[in-house]
Amino acid sequence: MTLEIITAESLSPLRHGFFTRKGGASSGVFAGLNCGPGSSDQREIVAINRTRVAQAMEVPNESLVTVSQVHSAKVVTVTGPVSDPRPEADGLVTREPGIALAVLTADCQPVLFADAEAGVIGAAHAGWRGAQAGVLEETIDAMLALGASREGIRAVIGPTISQRAYEVGPEFLGEFMAEDPGNGRFFAGGQGDRAQFDLPAYGLHRLRSAGVEAEWTRHCTYSDPDRFYSFRRATHLREADYGRLISAIRL
Repeated sequence: MTLEIITAESLSPLRHGFFTRKGGASSGVFAGLNCGPGSSDQREIVAINRTRVAQAMEVPNESLVTVSQVHSAKVVTVTGPVSDPRPEADGLVTREPGIALAVLTADCQPVLFADAEAGVIGAAHAGWRGAQAGVLEETIDAMLALGASREGIRAVIGPTISQRAYEVGPEFLGEFMAEDPGNGRFFAGGQGDRAQFDLPAYGLHRLRSAGVEAEWTRHCTYSDPDRFYSFRRATHLREADYGRLISAIRL
């Protein structure tokens, strides 16, 4: 099976993609293109999957750069291939040709950034905690430090969990309302004391408030098991583990 790669016109002509789970070598609950070394999948199989992604991005394996994601606002500037142990961070930026920046997700937002004219790119893993901490704004600031401009940056949120699938408790809602009462716009009423959180709308708000053009591909990871891995869906199904999707961009 061939790889399925979702792209965005606003990031063209740069090579990029939000890879679905199709076309991979993993089996069982990981069936497909599981690129997460932190999963319990066979390490050799994950390596095969990542090689397929590197080939699609037209870079050597060592130039497909990921980090150890920790739901933070930390961003690293990449100047060449990164070896283990990988730095703890949730955002990456570079101006080096031939380096593919990549993030892993399974409901969280994968965000790809590009200022094609300035020759600067970025990628961020933005779950609710990282987005709230400022990883999107920190990624933009790191791109500016490399010569990008706010008006030149385009940001695209890839497949992520949608509002209808993201039920949260009152403590979650309370934390966001304490941060900013205006955050109420990102919640809809659920059953009992539960609420439905709109993560991609929150991400778009943070990006646009930072002065960059942004869009969401409008793919929900939870509701499309044939194409996407989902931590929350795996939890609801009581599966032992779950795969990780990969999203990448290069100059």
